Amino acid sequence: MNIVSEIRRQCHGSRIAIQGEGMEISFDALFHQVDEIQKSIRACACFKTQARPRIGILFPNGSAYITTALAVLDAGACFVSIPDELTHVERTALIERTALDLVITPSETGGLVFTELSPPAPDFPVAEFEALNPAFVRFSSGTTGDSKGVVLSHESLMERILTANTGLRLAPGDRVLWTLPMAHHFAVTIILYLYHGVTTVLETPHKPELIFRAARELRTNLFYGSPFHFAQLAQCGEAGPLPDLRMAISTASALPMEVALAFEKRFALPITQALGIIEIGLPLLNTKHAKDQPTALGQPLSGYEIKTATDGELLIKGPGMFDAYLSPWQPRAKTLRDGWFATGDIVEIDADNTVTMRGRSKSLINVGGMKVFPEEIETVLDAHPAIRMSRVFAQHHPVLGSFPCAEIVPADFSLMPKLLEIKSWCAASLATYKIPIRIEQVNSIDLTANGKVKRR
Repeated sequence: MNIVSEIRRQCHGSRIAIQGEGMEISFDALFHQVDEIQKSIRACACFKTQARPRIGILFPNGSAYITTALAVLDAGACFVSIPDELTHVERTALIERTALDLVITPSETGGLVFTELSPPAPDFPVAEFEALNPAFVRFSSGTTGDSKGVVLSHESLMERILTANTGLRLAPGDRVLWTLPMAHHFAVTIILYLYHGVTTVLETPHKPELIFRAARELRTNLFYGSPFHFAQLAQCGEAGPLPDLRMAISTASALPMEVALAFEKRFALPITQALGIIEIGLPLLNTKHAKDQPTALGQPLSGYEIKTATDGELLIKGPGMFDAYLSPWQPRAKTLRDGWFATGDIVEIDADNTVTMRGRSKSLINVGGMKVFPEEIETVLDAHPAIRMSRVFAQHHPVLGSFPCAEIVPADFSLMPKLLEIKSWCAASLATYKIPIRIEQVNSIDLTANGKVKRR
């Protein structure tokens, strides 16, 4: 099966698929654009040598991201998102690990640039990869805290969007206000909206006045954002109740109580927190207790089962699970615990199956929905000639969730590098949100018995 073919079969025709950027695009017009882009994609050399070429797209948010991603999927290739905030070093590493055959970027004139690559032999089994009917690869933390490419098949995507909508209850003609980065949020959101005939309303993510006006004037029914966006809206001078808005979904990072209370006071609508996991989809949605327990992760959607391990770690099983980790290669069956996925979240589950977060067992740092791996930052810091060892950890932020901080042991205590020098060093290899906000000199860093950095 092909997920785009399934969307086409819904025959949404003249309904508006995308609105924003000063335009409206119907489903018919959307798929006309997809068809034109697909012709150019299939003319590329990689389709002559690969059954399932891996194609990266490097775009900012916008309608062009959506049409290009759909064209890649419709062509039978595997779509790999390349976040536009990554540095050249990070992009190069992602391209190499996924062994991309082609990268598509926007041109200065509004068209597309196709850059064909000659990747080395992949370090994953290509035949096994292609047998999955892969649709999508995105890098995430995996179960170990290391960055791994999560592989999703067309079949898994279909299971996800059908299951997620048992909680969202979207129908043709509904309108969703979109502010999140598409490179990080696409598979269970944009794909879901298109399949169900929903209009995706695009708006500038960091201008709360424009977000509010779009919600009011375009009569949006659902707002899907991060706690950062809800905090901004609660402080927006002209904001007030939105009678058409029936659900405000918070995802990407933990919802602070103060943000939930401020938003509900301003808009007379509680925020519904959701737990989205790239390996699983949208398994939890707080439909029962958005008002009285707004910081709860929620209850499992239809088809999902949950339980806790002996240490309180949340385990989940259900439809639409990821198919494999790409690098290093691990099929799903070898990752799960008797069919259960270990989330890394330490939780409590009460009598009515409501899940509340109590902590993390992984070292992952969540900066406003952007996933940051301490090991990646430590590798960059440790490469500085004046730094012998480093340890990166999260510091809580009431809106962003957390941000990275670092401890460093200098190679020579009399030649401690200056903070600005260290940040400039990091900026050459790391996206801005990964650069430690605070850096502290320490005499030593504790190690585990295996010689690894002991996490705080």
